[in-house]
Amino acid sequence: MRLLALLVTAAALVAAAAAHEHHGEAPTCAGGGGGRVLAEFRPGEVTVDGHSADWDGVEASEFALLPALDPDEDKAYAGGKVSVKVCASFTLCTIYGLDWLLRKRMRILRNQADRRIETVLDVEMAVHDGVNIFFMLKVDGDYAYTKGENTKCPSVALMFKVGEKATYYNMGGCKDMPGSCTSKSCRGYEVDIMHFSIGNAIPGRLYGGNHIDNADGNGGDRFGHLVDVYAWNPHCRHLDGIGPKENNSNAQNDWHGAWWHSSLTFHSGFVDDDSPYGKQDEKGTYYFEFSRPLRTMDRFQQDAQFTIGEASSIAVAFWYPNDGKPWSKSQHYSASCDWLVLDIQPSLEAAQYRPAPNRSWDAATAFALLLSVVAICISVFVGYGASKNKNNVQFTPLEQI
Repeated sequence: MRLLALLVTAAALVAAAAAHEHHGEAPTCAGGGGGRVLAEFRPGEVTVDGHSADWDGVEASEFALLPALDPDEDKAYAGGKVSVKVCASFTLCTIYGLDWLLRKRMRILRNQADRRIETVLDVEMAVHDGVNIFFMLKVDGDYAYTKGENTKCPSVALMFKVGEKATYYNMGGCKDMPGSCTSKSCRGYEVDIMHFSIGNAIPGRLYGGNHIDNADGNGGDRFGHLVDVYAWNPHCRHLDGIGPKENNSNAQNDWHGAWWHSSLTFHSGFVDDDSPYGKQDEKGTYYFEFSRPLRTMDRFQQDAQFTIGEASSIAVAFWYPNDGKPWSKSQHYSASCDWLVLDIQPSLEAAQYRPAPNRSWDAATAFALLLSVVAICISVFVGYGASKNKNNVQFTPLEQI
């Protein structure tokens, strides 16, 4: 059964990787790509359950969600808004051409089939609690869910730069092909990927790292396909802990996550028998929420490591089964044409803290020292007087009293 589960997971990874099977020159990005996200210190605010209410206090920005292989504004995702929030406890919000200082919103409006369609990606400020990082991806879209068929359901992925030479385009950019790519030949091109396909995931339930898969030493998730992956390019992509012989390791899935759709009204807890959970094509918004430690136990360059006060690189991908059809290459959308910069900020109190000047002498110190000297002198005087009087006392026998 374990072998079967791994084969199924591997097949799903191959399907997802198909959307990235491209080489050559990177496509030209009209907006120049890139963007910046600020991750604030906001502990104790986020619960990973797929619901967005605990993100309401985080300011959002909006960006175009464009096809990854052809980032043309005329081919932007037509389903509606996508919002990525990152809380470390972190809210990541990424997207295309973001000026994080001004926190402006950008909307791309186009005419398609005589309809005015708004296609934007909402990106919110990021937050963290110093231990974990949290992400909320919000995408407007009609409800689409087919149990057991991941490619007929929406799917999301987050990619992080690990190796110093890793590129956004071609998922790391190592030139080697399957059979030749190894941790040695592709050293420096590593990227870390979290991929969530919801075909077997119940809305509102937690998926990702679990004791069974982690005991097998890999980044799989046999229950909901929220997997922890590393790659050097689209063809050399593996679950953490699995890969070329010299790169096998004892790894685990460090991610947890849940999903929800705003059209779902049953909040006491869905079970598997409730599938498909909602009405097909119902208008609304998808929510994908994730968490992961800032630092992991990885020793093989398979996980990105986040540090408070330092910048990291991130990318966001989204798949959607338009018209009920399985994903295709043209339906792989990205929040940017290049890496987005994620800044994980220290707490405001830590940033504003200034230690008091090191003064060697002040009035309070002098006064305390004076009191100490006076107290010592009085003690010595009293002790000396008591000792002198004791020597002058005469002893009188009891019988003489």
